[in-house]
Amino acid sequence: MFKALILQAQHNLSDARMEFMIRDRLSWMRFLKFDLGGPTPDENTIRLFRNKLTETGTLQRVMKAFDWQLQKKGYIPMSGQIVDASLVPAPKQRNTDAEKDAIKAGKSADEIWPDEPNKAAQKDTDARWTLKVGGKIRFDGQGKPLPQIALPVFGYKSHIAIDRRFGFIRECATTSASHADGRMLPVMVATDNTSSEVWADSAYRSQKNEKWLASKMLVSRIHRRKPAGKPMPQNIARANATKSSIRAAVEHVFAHQKNRFGLFIRTIGLARAEAKLTLANIAYNFDRLIFHERARVAG
Repeated sequence: MFKALILQAQHNLSDARMEFMIRDRLSWMRFLKFDLGGPTPDENTIRLFRNKLTETGTLQRVMKAFDWQLQKKGYIPMSGQIVDASLVPAPKQRNTDAEKDAIKAGKSADEIWPDEPNKAAQKDTDARWTLKVGGKIRFDGQGKPLPQIALPVFGYKSHIAIDRRFGFIRECATTSASHADGRMLPVMVATDNTSSEVWADSAYRSQKNEKWLASKMLVSRIHRRKPAGKPMPQNIARANATKSSIRAAVEHVFAHQKNRFGLFIRTIGLARAEAKLTLANIAYNFDRLIFHERARVAG
């Protein structure tokens, strides 16, 4: 059943679609060790098994156990760690202004829709809206860059920390999309890395985080922000460019999950979203291990 959840994460399948694919593909049946024509799990079994893993905190322990196995094989976290976060969209909610205010006030779905239990069961009160600034840089007719467009995104945020040398996800967490990245730095930074260097973008730079890193004897390689109303000093711009050449490795993780896995949150609630993202992180570590093992054999 756990192998089925990993397949589901790698192909971004709903529970109903996963039930069909297990019965349809002979290669999947062999991989999962089901007999041809024999009983296979239905969508309810898959969902209940994943919910049980979520309620008992088993998925986090599995990720820690796999990390321990990685270190036994020689993939010890070395050369520092890179921290970043990425937005993961979820189905948009259509609510009135009063309902939005109630959600922001922290009320549960049952409290907001007490007379409509079916509607409340389909409402996600944990996900949030936020603005995503980025994308391809556009230029005007004179070659000057145009202001970047801020796009609204509804969903959750996946926070990860990878080791610089091997690129495995060593720490992960899930929050609503509106949660500030910088607040998660003390949660994401591990203490078992053999190097004391920490890379992150400018969203993680604050006096509080810099003091915390210094108190833990860690070296900050976090990007510096552009001074307000002033051009970026050349020495800071060069330092940021050097940091970007290292920090960019974490973007490959998110690209792998979003392009190959088609990462998207279909579930309702923070706990289930965290389970889906944790499974995606475990699946990525499996793929990363295969990459390193093949390179080791070829070398």
